[in-house]
Amino acid sequence: MITRLKGKISATRLTHSFGVEYTAACLAMVHGEDVEKARIAGLLHDCAKGLPTKTKLEKARKHGLPVSKYEEKNPDMLHAKLGAYYARYKYDVVDQVILDAITYHTTGRPNMTLMDKIIFVADYIEPNRKMLPEMEEIRKEAFTDLDACVIHILKNTLDYLNRTTAEMDYMTQKTYDFYVVHNMEL
Repeated sequence: MITRLKGKISATRLTHSFGVEYTAACLAMVHGEDVEKARIAGLLHDCAKGLPTKTKLEKARKHGLPVSKYEEKNPDMLHAKLGAYYARYKYDVVDQVILDAITYHTTGRPNMTLMDKIIFVADYIEPNRKMLPEMEEIRKEAFTDLDACVIHILKNTLDYLNRTTAEMDYMTQKTYDFYVVHNMEL
């Protein structure tokens, strides 16, 4: 997988993918998830990120992947869905848990699986990431309270998007709303 991946993404993206692989494995050990599956999902989560923006939309349509209005305007967000597709058909990953974690690693989704949460969080906190606001606290939460960490990341993402002119994928807001309500019910 690594050999094939090296030819498809930049050296910087490969370093990030190794960081997500490592972080996902650590989170899997702490939270009782399959370490090998976490490693694979972490390694391949951005395997389609290197495609040119216009190509992402073309490939998604060609392969019959659902494309939201937001993704039509922001085709780079399709790298997650295309990544899952490529993981399946170019890297021979058949485990749906891994494929779903790749699909939802950017926006999350309501009622995420443990693997979804691990890859979502690992992508945000891996050691090569630039320091974002509250990163130290978020990194600690990742190993002590994964749901609180997911909510924290989603809140920070929404706050950032609301402060900028960037458009937001509805799934991020939907995921945040789900976890805030779910957390209040506990």
